[in-house]
Amino acid sequence: VQADFLAKGDPKPAVMIFSQSNDGGWSQAIDEARTRMESSMDMRIPQAEGISETATAIRPAAELFIERGANIIIGTAFGYSDTFLELSERHPEVVFLNAAGTTNGPNLKSFYGRTYESQYLCGMVAGGISKSGKLGFVAANPFGLVNWTVNAYLLGAQIVNPNASLTVVFTGAWGDPVKERAAAEALVEQGIDVIGQHVDTPTPQIVAQEKGIYGTGHHRDLSEFSTATQCSSVWRWEKFLQPEIEKISSGNFEPAPYGAFLSIADGGTDIACCGDAVSDDLKANIEQYNKWVAEYGSDDDYAYGVYFPQYEAEQDFLWLNWHGDMDSMKAGNESWAETGQSIQAGFNETATCTGPDIYNSAEIYSTQAS
Repeated sequence: VQADFLAKGDPKPAVMIFSQSNDGGWSQAIDEARTRMESSMDMRIPQAEGISETATAIRPAAELFIERGANIIIGTAFGYSDTFLELSERHPEVVFLNAAGTTNGPNLKSFYGRTYESQYLCGMVAGGISKSGKLGFVAANPFGLVNWTVNAYLLGAQIVNPNASLTVVFTGAWGDPVKERAAAEALVEQGIDVIGQHVDTPTPQIVAQEKGIYGTGHHRDLSEFSTATQCSSVWRWEKFLQPEIEKISSGNFEPAPYGAFLSIADGGTDIACCGDAVSDDLKANIEQYNKWVAEYGSDDDYAYGVYFPQYEAEQDFLWLNWHGDMDSMKAGNESWAETGQSIQAGFNETATCTGPDIYNSAEIYSTQAS
């Protein structure tokens, strides 16, 4: 249902960031999207940073932007959700967009990216460059949106090396360099030779370089900080936000009762790939698979990440994250069987051994160390 909303005059977006715009991760990715939109849309987009996830901080910052003429407020945190809902009801003439939010309304839309897609691709890189097959992962909190990146990373690795294993350490914090360093060093001591991450700082990549192993990053292209980084799951928020702003300006803003859950094709997430340790053959396989996702994954929300094993168990942990029901899972498998076999053939040539006969992601998840 289209909202009865038309921005008064030209669109005037403003951005609120909960941390610092130079954090090297989540917030910096949003800030970089803001600057790219300023250039492509030829407009100034003001920003306030350090707006903590409390109503007493969020409310006055948003009200000040609105008082100064902003008619689109872009938030960047889960903790903004309830206050943004309150503000959207108080200001029906303003549209509120919130990255990682959970609340929605006639003039409020939360949005997030399907990072399991990009982390699946980085997992392929990890599986292809690992000599031991032992991978590590530094993650923040064991929430659904983190768990799916961990599981996708391992699935991606196993499409190239089905014997790959993954050990994950949860730090309990989104951005804590001290905890991230301790976690990364502990993983290296356990014998891993590639380390992935879903935390906000580049610390695991820095440790990878120090220890002479490889890594894959998250949020931004973390090869900026480490020569060890061979692939990064990155945000491309402007690919979603610019069209959304244009829709608001033209009166075509569409509410989403459950928010916007963006695929690679929709512009939420992508990868920065590949480092010099990635073979040309593997790189070509990954690029081909990414194209398949963009073509087929956008119509079937959960076609992504389906490959040669057959999944039967209804209690399967991973696929209940990715699929609404078993019928959706079956449709995804059939789509891959019909359209993805040439890609699978390429991976089979790259892989060092044959694939497993069956796969149960519940078992994979339960064996991860914390």
